[in-house]
Amino acid sequence: MTLISLSGVGISFGATELLKNVTFTVAARDRWGIIGRNGAGKTSLFRIMTGEMPPTVGNVARQPGLRHALLDQHRAFEGATTVWEAGAAAWKDVIALEKSIAEQAIQLGEMGEKVTDEFLEKFGRDQERFADLGGYTYHARVDAVLQGLGFDAEESKTRLISSLSGGERGRVGLAAQLIAPADLLLLDEPTNHLDLDTTTWLQDWLREADETVIVVSHDRAFLDAICTHILHVEGRTSEWYKGNYSQFVPQRAERRLTRERELQKQIAYVKKEEEYIRRNLAGVNSFQAKGKRKRLERLPRLAPPPGDPAAMSLHFEPNERGGDQVIAIKDLRVEVPPDRVLVDGFTAVLRRNDFVALVGPNGAGKSTFIRTILGDLAPAGGESRIGSSITPAWFRQDLSDLPLRKSLMDAILDQRPLWSRGAVQNHLGAFGFSGDEVFREIGTLSGGERARMAMALITLSHANLLVFDEPTNHLDVENIEALEDALDEYEGTVLLVSHDRAFLREVATRVWAFEGSRLVDFDGSFVEWEESKLSKAQLAAKQDAAANEARKQAEKEKAKQNANKQADQHATQRAKKQAAADAEAAVQRWEKRVNEIEVQLEDTDLYDGSPEGAQKAARLDQELAKARKELDAAMAAWAEAAD
Repeated sequence: MTLISLSGVGISFGATELLKNVTFTVAARDRWGIIGRNGAGKTSLFRIMTGEMPPTVGNVARQPGLRHALLDQHRAFEGATTVWEAGAAAWKDVIALEKSIAEQAIQLGEMGEKVTDEFLEKFGRDQERFADLGGYTYHARVDAVLQGLGFDAEESKTRLISSLSGGERGRVGLAAQLIAPADLLLLDEPTNHLDLDTTTWLQDWLREADETVIVVSHDRAFLDAICTHILHVEGRTSEWYKGNYSQFVPQRAERRLTRERELQKQIAYVKKEEEYIRRNLAGVNSFQAKGKRKRLERLPRLAPPPGDPAAMSLHFEPNERGGDQVIAIKDLRVEVPPDRVLVDGFTAVLRRNDFVALVGPNGAGKSTFIRTILGDLAPAGGESRIGSSITPAWFRQDLSDLPLRKSLMDAILDQRPLWSRGAVQNHLGAFGFSGDEVFREIGTLSGGERARMAMALITLSHANLLVFDEPTNHLDVENIEALEDALDEYEGTVLLVSHDRAFLREVATRVWAFEGSRLVDFDGSFVEWEESKLSKAQLAAKQDAAANEARKQAEKEKAKQNANKQADQHATQRAKKQAAADAEAAVQRWEKRVNEIEVQLEDTDLYDGSPEGAQKAARLDQELAKARKELDAAMAAWAEAAD
C-alpha cells in the first residue's frame, strides 16, 4: 500500500533551482534512507512530504489521513516541564482524557446511589474512547522509548527539561517522535546525539516498528542496519536504489559506468554523423546529409551522470616523527564537581601510530578525559605526560576554538602570514570554499562548513598527534570518506571519539572503552572490540538464560515438591478420615453385638436350672466379655482417629 509518492518534483527559490525531477514511491513499512551532500535539499524534501512547503513543480500524493511525525535538526518542546511530559507530548489529548476519567471516578464514588444515567453513559463513552486511542498502552511505550534512549523512565517523570544538556535535549526530541502515534516517521539525523548503545537500540526499534520510516543520515552503519531503500540526492536531482547503504554503493557505481558508456557511445555516433554531414552537405549525397542533420537535431542528447562538487581534499602531514611514547598515563583519576569520578586508576601508553577509539555512553566523560590528558584540565590524581617531541592538534566537538569574528581568509593567514591570497584560496578551495566565500565570517557558517574549516586549520598544524572529538557529526558521507582516506595515509598518532561505527571500523586499531569509572584498554581494532563485546553480551545473555532456566526449574521442582507434599497431606487426611469412619463403624458394630448378647442374657429361660441353660448363659457371658473388650478397643481407636 502506497503511503506517499513524489512525481517529477522540483524545488526552486527564486532563480535558484535546488532540486528537479525527484520521483519515488514509499510503501507501508518501507524504511528509506536519504543521503547526499550537506545543502543538497534533503531536509527540503521532508518539508515537501509533510505539506509544509509545496513543490515548485511536480506532484505529491499522500494516503488520506496520513499521520506523520517529523524529527527535525532543531529540537524544541511545547509547554513540557519534565522529560516524561516532553516524550509523551503527542499524547496530550489522551492524557487530558485520562485525568477527566479519574475525576469522574471520584465523583462516581461520591454520588453513590444518586448517580444519573447520563453520568454513567458519559463515563462509559470516555472509557471506550480512551481505550480506542491507546490509553492503556501509551504509558508502556513512553517508558520503553525513554529507557532505550538512556533515560531512567521513573526518574524522567520528575526530571526537568531545563536541567538537560544539548545532547540530552536531542534524545528527548527523538523520543517524542518515536512515541507519537504516526504512520510515517521522518527522522533528520537521529543518531547525532546518540552513543553506540543507544544507536544500536534505535536501529533495533525501527526494524521492529510498524511505522514506515524515512531517515536522513550520514551514519553508514545505521543505514546498513535499517534501510530497505536508499534515495541518493546528487546534482540537484535524485535516484532511488533498493537495499541498504552497502548494497547502494555498487549499484550506483554500475549505473554511472553504464551511463558513461552510453554517453561516450552517443558522442562517438554524433561525431561520426556530423563528419558525414560536413563532407556531403554540398555534394552528390546532400539529400542523405540533410536527412541525417534533421535526425541529429531530433536526437535526445544524453546528459553526463549527475555529480556534486568534489569532497574535501585533505592531507595530514606531520613535521617530525616524534617519539614512540606519545602520551604516558599512570594511575589517572578524573573528576568533575561535585566529586563525580569519571576515570579512576587508568594506566596506559599511547604509542606512535596508534589509532585509538575512545568509546563510552553519553555523559561518561570522554571529552573531559581528552581535556585532562592534553593538559587543559588538571587530573584529580595520577599523571598524564605528553612526549617532548609531540605536537598535538585538537578537533573539538563544539568547534569552540574557531575564531568566529574572523573571515576564512584571515583565519588561514593567521597560521600562514606569508601566504599569498591565491595560496589561501587554493587551500580553502580544497575544503569546498570557493570565490568570495573565503571572505565570509566563520560565525556565519553552517555546522558542516565550520567542521570543514576546522579541518582546513588542522592540516596546517603539521601535528604528529591528532585528537578528534566527534569529527563526523556535521560531515556528509563523502567528506567522512575523504577524512578516512586522509587518516589512512597519516603517519602519526590519532585519538578519536565518534559514534560513527563505519568510521571507527575503518580507522581504529585500538580501543579505550568506558565501563563505569573504569577505562579499559583493549589492544585490538574496533571491529575486534565489537566482536568481543558481542561475545560477552551473548555469554552474559546465555548465563542469564541459564540462570533463569535454573530458577524456573528450581521453582518447578519446589512447586512439584509442594504439590507432592499437599498430595501426601491430602492422602494422610483421607486415610485419617477413613480410619475414623472405620473405627466408628467398628464401635457401632460392637455396641450392637453387646446389646444383642445382653438381650439374650436377660432371657429368663436361660435360668430354668437345666444344664443346657446354664451352659448357654456361661457361653454368652464369655462372648459379652469379649464383645465389651472389642468395644473398648474400638472406642480407643475411634478416639485416636478423631484426634
